[in-house]
Amino acid sequence: QVQLVESGGGLVQPGGSLRLSCAASGSGFSIYAMGWFRQAPGKPREMVATISSGGTINYASSVKGRFTISRDNAKATVSLQMNSLKAEDTAVYYCHLRSIVFRDYWGQGTQVTVSS
Repeated sequence: QVQLVESGGGLVQPGGSLRLSCAASGSGFSIYAMGWFRQAPGKPREMVATISSGGTINYASSVKGRFTISRDNAKATVSLQMNSLKAEDTAVYYCHLRSIVFRDYWGQGTQVTVSS
């Protein structure tokens, strides 16, 4: 079983920064990719950023240039540095892990609120 534990959400003013972190634990799995998704009220969950075990990175167009994803393969952690935050970035952010057999795991979610 895989567990994902997120940290780092909170309230920030527009233009501010936050850093989200996620640590994977458990046994019997190998990681294909990790990343972050988000869901705002009344909207479907959307991909924010992903990074594969080989280092391939994808960003949503709405966050490109503002957010940076990074990963520590040895520690099975993934982080998301979020800069120049906007009100429309407000959402619950979920850590995601896809194993090499393409099984998906999700964290419990962490709230990010951008407001003055």
